[in-house]
Amino acid sequence: MSKKVSIAVAATVTLIAMALTFSITMAISMNMFNNTVSSVKSRERQYNKLSEIDRFVRSNEYFSINDDTLNDTIASGYMLGISDKYARYYSAKAYAERVNVASGKLMGIGVEIVNDASSGYGRIIRVYDNSPASEVGMQVGGFITAVGEQSTRTMTDTAAITSALLGEEGTSVAVTYLGPDKQEQKLEIIHSSYTIPTVYGQMVRDNCAYVKVSAFTTGTATEFKATVDSLKGQGATSFVFDLRDNSGENLNAALVAADYCVPAGLIAQSEDKDGNLTDLRVSDDSELELPLVCLVNGSTAGGAELFANALRKMGGAVLVGTTTAGKGVVLSDAQSFSDGSAAYITIAILRDNEGWNWNDSGLTPDVEAALSADEQTNYYAFTVDSDPQIQKAVTAAAAQAGQGQ
Repeated sequence: MSKKVSIAVAATVTLIAMALTFSITMAISMNMFNNTVSSVKSRERQYNKLSEIDRFVRSNEYFSINDDTLNDTIASGYMLGISDKYARYYSAKAYAERVNVASGKLMGIGVEIVNDASSGYGRIIRVYDNSPASEVGMQVGGFITAVGEQSTRTMTDTAAITSALLGEEGTSVAVTYLGPDKQEQKLEIIHSSYTIPTVYGQMVRDNCAYVKVSAFTTGTATEFKATVDSLKGQGATSFVFDLRDNSGENLNAALVAADYCVPAGLIAQSEDKDGNLTDLRVSDDSELELPLVCLVNGSTAGGAELFANALRKMGGAVLVGTTTAGKGVVLSDAQSFSDGSAAYITIAILRDNEGWNWNDSGLTPDVEAALSADEQTNYYAFTVDSDPQIQKAVTAAAAQAGQGQ
């Protein structure tokens, strides 16, 4: 009798389990179906709207339509419409240029330039050693007023001027150069390879080491360690790391550089859209056991913010300057498309060793050091010794080290 009961119970349990499994499977399937239908309907609305606009424009537009330009602009508009302010679309031409610059196939002339607010020309703020620009005598404070026959005043931004100066090794570019002495020259500059350092250091007052980190790239971590070691060897008793205008593109380089400065422990994590956390780097026992200051501004972003935050949280660094950009995200690798174009999107946010994310809010400095209107005008004319923000950072470092006033 008990055996029959057991068989009946087992059969009942099996049927219940099958019913539950069927119900769960149906629920999941219906959810997937509903999501698919919703996605299909959403896409249909998108395509219908574009088709309506396209029919109207092509039937009535007086001016001719460049379909390549139209398609690139539609793709750029898509990125603008997804609520991801870091998403970027590159046309096939722009992406090929980006790849070729990164690989060294395309190169500039060896200057860093900005749009000069007063003149509208490209102002030279840095000339790299052993570059074509240095060989023809270009100087900081000079201007590139034209590339070929086109005035740099008519170019949309700094990136457009930089792009116009690119070329393959051995090719030439014609530029009109206005030197600091106001003498104008027509120069034919031959493209040749040169090194673009991202880290520069020198000793300043009160035995403080000043280190400018202009960018985080694949070679920055090695440069950073070599520069810091050299300055330690010269007797540095404190460090100021200048991260102003550093967009922090390479997160790994920033993590490695931070690792060299901070004690053992988790530096940062990434969190994806499903809430999964991934450790990005755990620091080893070695650290830079000296007073540290990070100089930041509103253009300090991404990996540069990660570096500054790690040094403050883990190494006791003082932040001097103004609130940073607030870019605490991880971007995808480039997704290339069939026509050669490409896009980047946000795939995760950054979290520090305490789980905090600074995206949108930025890092608030411990010592505020904003530039006045006049100082902002002269920003690129300052030297290490005359820059008021650098001097305030050095004073903060000296105070930490028990030196100066």
